[in-house]
Amino acid sequence: MWRVFLAIHSKSLARLLPMNAVLKKMSRLEKLRTMEALWSDLTRDVGKYASPSWHFEVLEQTEREIRAGRIKFVDWESAKKSIRRRAR
Repeated sequence: MWRVFLAIHSKSLARLLPMNAVLKKMSRLEKLRTMEALWSDLTRDVGKYASPSWHFEVLEQTEREIRAGRIKFVDWESAKKSIRRRAR
């Protein structure tokens, strides 16, 4: 298993804590907000990276599901509101 560390800065030194220990202390809302911040940061340089080949396959499958009426779209703002309601 990968061990991920998060730097926690104090006045005099930076110390490293295992990411899972930090996550356990966070509320669900804090975790969702952190995910949004990470996603925002990751998508700033989206043109620099190629998507994995399986992404195309998943998109094609999703299109088939939409055409067949098995799934439907929800606008992003509505989805975020729903996620936040469930996180409370």
